[in-house]
Amino acid sequence: MYNYNCKVYFIEIHATGFNYQNEDEKVTLSFPSTLQTGTGTLKIDFVGELNDKMKGFYRSKYTTPSGEVRYAAVTQFEATDARRAFPCWDEPAIKATFDISLVVPKDRVALSNMNVIDRKPYPDDENLVEVKFARTPVMSTYLVAFVVGEYDFVETRSKDGVCVRVYTPVGKAEQGKFALEVAAKTLPFYKEYFNVPYPLPKIDLIAIADFAAGAMENWGLVTYRETALLIDPKNSCSSSRQWVALVVGHELAHQWFGNLVTMEWWTHLWLNEGFASWIEYLCVDHCFPEYDIWTQFVSADYTRAQELDALDNSHPIEVSVGHPSEVDEIFDAISYSKGASVIRMLHDYIGDKDFKKGMNMYLTKFQQKNAATEDLWESLESASGKPIAAVMNTWTKQMGFPLIYVEAEQVEDDRLLRLSQKKFCASGPYVGEDCPQWMVPITISTSEDPNQAKQKILMDKPEMNVVLKNVKPDQWVKLNLGTVGFYRTQYSSAMLESLLPGIRDLSLPPVDRLGLQNDLFSLARAGIISTVEVLKVMEAFVNEPNYTVWSDLSCNLGILSTLLSHTDFYEEIQEFVKDVFSPIGERLGWDPKPGEGHLDALLRGLVLGKLGKAGHKATLEEARRRFKDHVEGKQSLSADLRSPVYLTVLKHGDGTTLDIMLKLHKQADMQEEKNRIERVLGATLSPELIQKVLTFALSEEVRPQDTVSVIGGVAGGSKHGRKAAWKFIKDNWEELYNRYQGGFLISRLIKLSVEGFAVDKMAGEVKAFFESHPAPSAERTIQQCCENILLNAAWLKRDADSIHQYLLQRKASPPAV
Repeated sequence: MYNYNCKVYFIEIHATGFNYQNEDEKVTLSFPSTLQTGTGTLKIDFVGELNDKMKGFYRSKYTTPSGEVRYAAVTQFEATDARRAFPCWDEPAIKATFDISLVVPKDRVALSNMNVIDRKPYPDDENLVEVKFARTPVMSTYLVAFVVGEYDFVETRSKDGVCVRVYTPVGKAEQGKFALEVAAKTLPFYKEYFNVPYPLPKIDLIAIADFAAGAMENWGLVTYRETALLIDPKNSCSSSRQWVALVVGHELAHQWFGNLVTMEWWTHLWLNEGFASWIEYLCVDHCFPEYDIWTQFVSADYTRAQELDALDNSHPIEVSVGHPSEVDEIFDAISYSKGASVIRMLHDYIGDKDFKKGMNMYLTKFQQKNAATEDLWESLESASGKPIAAVMNTWTKQMGFPLIYVEAEQVEDDRLLRLSQKKFCASGPYVGEDCPQWMVPITISTSEDPNQAKQKILMDKPEMNVVLKNVKPDQWVKLNLGTVGFYRTQYSSAMLESLLPGIRDLSLPPVDRLGLQNDLFSLARAGIISTVEVLKVMEAFVNEPNYTVWSDLSCNLGILSTLLSHTDFYEEIQEFVKDVFSPIGERLGWDPKPGEGHLDALLRGLVLGKLGKAGHKATLEEARRRFKDHVEGKQSLSADLRSPVYLTVLKHGDGTTLDIMLKLHKQADMQEEKNRIERVLGATLSPELIQKVLTFALSEEVRPQDTVSVIGGVAGGSKHGRKAAWKFIKDNWEELYNRYQGGFLISRLIKLSVEGFAVDKMAGEVKAFFESHPAPSAERTIQQCCENILLNAAWLKRDADSIHQYLLQRKASPPAV
């Protein structure tokens, strides 16, 4: 915290005492007599420290083009760190205007939320200038920002006349152009969507070298990790472009939703983050329709949220927050991804027209003020005439989500569906009393028109019968069209059987194929069905062309591979992976074909990486050949192929391969390339090389925020890597904890490192370690990890033998493709 040297004047009264309550992060000022009510001015002189914890007002290390190490001074105040920079009432509901002046070296760029209104020499030192910024609108402390450093920029004006700039490291202005183009399209899109203009004269987007989060939506001065903002036309891969577009869309949405109207208290954080995490996809779909981004939403956010929310140690979207240390804990997949998923479901339930109308009412009524979740429901209810609060309270005030069980019966020309809902639990069927209930918007489609809802209902009771008129006996029926409703579906075996051909012949839409597979995988993980049933379904995806469907399938096979790394038949599951992925690998080949686009590039990288990692002979040989040409300067690898090739050669390489990768890392001028290499280093298999990678993770070569992905990569790379990473964390705990000061990076580090274990006693070991080495802001993550370890162990015990038998049987008589 800051050291304050304070002289305080209140009108003419000097404070006589300062009582610091460090535990509560408060200070109480005492005066010799009672202060009269009315308006006054409180003047505090204070001294602070430019820290290196990536929070508050901190220093960020960068290297100049000539190789000299220098520091920028930057801020990160959300959630409760404005108080590290200056004394303030640091709560979202206590809004104020801010007049900011910075005294800085005259050869440095100085930025803040507003535009510069004056810049003059500083009287006491000719090397300094005083930069004064315009007064801000009424705003919360966590959105205040200032940056001092060396930057280049590119600029444009949006069609609404707002000055948009992207600030980049010196010499890299070209790399800001893609984000500039996205930002300039995005501001008018949001203005039209909300029907509320952007309220400031300018917006700056700036790349910060050392930055803990992905980005931060400070009003008028949005800060980003370099990898979330900079795109090099030659060396950036397709997934990086998509990531930059999404993050720019997310942070600019906050300029309205979060900054103009701010949550009342951190309990309503999800309103900010869930909403921005939903509308970023709407915005990217508008700017880049060729990304098929809504299908990707299901794999990236919806299924991720369901995975976490099925745990006993999940939490409701709205969670009461007391102490500041509890705020960091809720920046998780529930606030962001489940928040976004229930807003997507709500938007679908209300319809776009009434949703936009309700949003405008909400933003207009509460602009420059604070609001709670109920206020948004009231505006949307008033716009749509639907029972929004009653429906949505079941989704935000209680944790978890339902499993809808459905069976069907043909009654003459109609189909009778019997639906029942129960809470879905990662540990198996819900057994408690008083099962929670949800009000579930349900859509039902049939093979007559797979893209259109035949019927929509609101399921507001535990059981329900629905009659679908005119459905022929040979037609399939599917729930949750578009995988929009936040629930899982379990079909009767006859219904499921009728849906499976729709996977093979692609008559089911991509997002429905994905949802069906993901539901089945989760039911198997929870022990409700057998894992072998899911493996059989996975084989039906042999004709699948869609990137996102493959991405989700790949992710689930990755989870299964990690689980089976605890057995002696790990190689058999790798054979299965090769069988599933090699037909699509052969169809795609290594080089782009004429007419291919963004999604083909993503799919090629995914498939080749999967085949290479599994040891597919032809893929491995070609990867080695291309890697050699790349290193020798004969033929550079295209950016989209680098990750899969690096991963493949490292996984099946030796010490020389690792040394070459570390050399490439050192030579890389672009942070995206450094991160690409850091993420795959953990694929190396030899215990000695794994140790080398772990030591590298804490070296000066790796930026503090990226250490987490290096250690996480080791833990996810192999069984030995998992044990070595956990030991490394225990041995270096003090340094790691001190580095991240209990922020959300510590939670991410713990999650990545331990949740792949599948032995009961490991859960006890992890729990015991953190009892003696407390990490308050990661407490819930630790509980979730221990629960996942026990669930993995139960899954292995339950299904390992039958999976092994199935894989052996496949080997003996391979299925016809």
